[in-house]
This record gives sequence, structure tokens and C-alpha cells, in this order.
Amino acid sequence: MIQITEHAVIKLKEFAAAEDLPLIIRLKVLGGGCAGFSYDMCFEPKVGETDEVVEQDGVTVICDPMSYQYLDEVTIDFVDGLMGAGFKFLNPKAKGTC
Repeated sequence: MIQITEHAVIKLKEFAAAEDLPLIIRLKVLGGGCAGFSYDMCFEPKVGETDEVVEQDGVTVICDPMSYQYLDEVTIDFVDGLMGAGFKFLNPKAKGTC
């Protein structure tokens, strides 16, 4: 199951409210990146018929079935640091990272 940290939920709600967007987040795994895959995340207007759906603290996370097999057990966090701020995907199944 996909998890979202409390800090990430707060940031997603802030971003959605600022842009008047629904709290539906699409996650995708894309080919490419230095470890073979990269993650993509965007706001989505509605849930698709074949989407896997996870709801947590008022945020709906959706992804296509192919991506879900790579995203199952992922935790999404939001980090603020000296190198900048952004969402971080913590995947215990990942064999390598950049």
C-alpha cells in the first residue's frame, strides 16, 4: 500500500488549495532516470476506471495498474533542506538510486 507522511499531506493540501485543484494525486512510474525508472506525480481531475486508489487523510492517490506494482509499499514524504524542497519517494523495493 502507498503511504503519505503527515508533512506531505499538509503540503499537498496547501498546493491544491492555492491552485483550487481537487485532492486527487496521480502517481506514475516512467522509464528512464539513472536507476532505470523515475517517479512522476501530478494533480488529476478524476479517478479513472482502471486506477488503483488509496485514500489517506483526505488525499486520494491514484495510479495505473502497471505503475502500482512498482509503487506498492512506497512512502511519499515532503522534505525541506539546504538543497531545496520537494516530494521524496521512499521505495523499499528499489535496488538502486541516483
